[in-house]
Amino acid sequence: MAEALEGVPAPRRNADAVLSGTLEASRSAWPGDPVALLLVEDDPGDALLVEELLADSGISAALSWARSLADARRVLAEQGVPGCILLDLHLPDAHGLDAVTQLLAAAPGAAVVVLTGLAEEASGLAAVAAGAQDYLVKGQLEPQLFGRAVRYAAQRKQVEQAAAALQVERVRAQENSRLERGLLPVPLLRGDGFEVVSRYRPGRAQALLGGDFYDVVETADGTVHAVVGDVSGHGPAEAALGVCLRVAWRSFVLAGSSGSTLMELLEQILVAERDGEQLFATLTSLSFTPDRRRVRVVRAGHPGMLQRVGGDVEWVEPPGGPALGLLPGLAHWPQEELPLPPGAGLALFTDGLFEGHTGRGRERLGERGLLALARKAAGLASDLFVDTLISDAEAAAAGHGGLADDVALVHLGWKQTDS
Repeated sequence: MAEALEGVPAPRRNADAVLSGTLEASRSAWPGDPVALLLVEDDPGDALLVEELLADSGISAALSWARSLADARRVLAEQGVPGCILLDLHLPDAHGLDAVTQLLAAAPGAAVVVLTGLAEEASGLAAVAAGAQDYLVKGQLEPQLFGRAVRYAAQRKQVEQAAAALQVERVRAQENSRLERGLLPVPLLRGDGFEVVSRYRPGRAQALLGGDFYDVVETADGTVHAVVGDVSGHGPAEAALGVCLRVAWRSFVLAGSSGSTLMELLEQILVAERDGEQLFATLTSLSFTPDRRRVRVVRAGHPGMLQRVGGDVEWVEPPGGPALGLLPGLAHWPQEELPLPPGAGLALFTDGLFEGHTGRGRERLGERGLLALARKAAGLASDLFVDTLISDAEAAAAGHGGLADDVALVHLGWKQTDS
């Protein structure tokens, strides 16, 4: 331990000199042994005893010494959290359980072993109940017992942290599952005359859920409405905003909204619910007319779509307006009506499908590359077409770790009848 010794009596100066620096002990017998220890003890004699016990225990570790809780905080700030902290319960600035709770708050990642007197075993048990990993009685210390206590305390802390991390991951997975159900609902169709094939694929490094969403509903007049959207960014806030927009879209559509009015309402929802002005959303909303001959399209900053007719695929990108949230209250989104050939299918997707990098450089697959992949799979049935398109896009980006962003892909179309 490096600290100023001026004004400290000679015995304490000697103790500091002995304890400073890294101890050159024999190689640790356990791979999981702590590499650093912190002793929080105001008595130089007890400090020397701990150093000797450590040297004879077979644990190779650097030992630092703090005489008070304030000194301990300084050492933690300078050197980081050690694998194990040895804590005396009688310090100049903290006593008993108060010392334990303050130290645990200052170093929550460290294992704590409490040092007690012969008549204080109850205090040691209380310290363990308060969060310490173990306690040792000063008058009963010997190297083997000391080494075992330090090793077990460090390993118990590691197990405790691993269990806590696992619980956090479980909660996160459950929350992601709930958000996914909100982002990716079951289509609301009144009959079996319309086909919906949908897929969602998380990006390669997305521990956090993205804001990609889709929905399909059929209104009482027989019109089938569909939407695919993407909230910028990743994380629970973005995913929750995606859920909010998807639910709002379904509600507005069922209430009769369409075209630019629908986009204006959704933008109002986005602006009211987003965490910051930097968040925006792109989406494409479709309405398949009951006569099965036309489809109305409204685009808000979203990519185009793929139209499949027979064995051919074309890129379709009708005029549209800006992404929701970029120009609140100022934008307009035109509604375009396109002819829908018999047996035609439309594939809507988020930009993660074609933004993956390919080849030796950093080129994106892009719209042209995606269209080329789609044309190779044009003759497949709808479900195979969708799966093949995603797998081929992933294969194209395999050299760069796969698709970096989330992908939502929905294939839509009227089922052909025999008549």
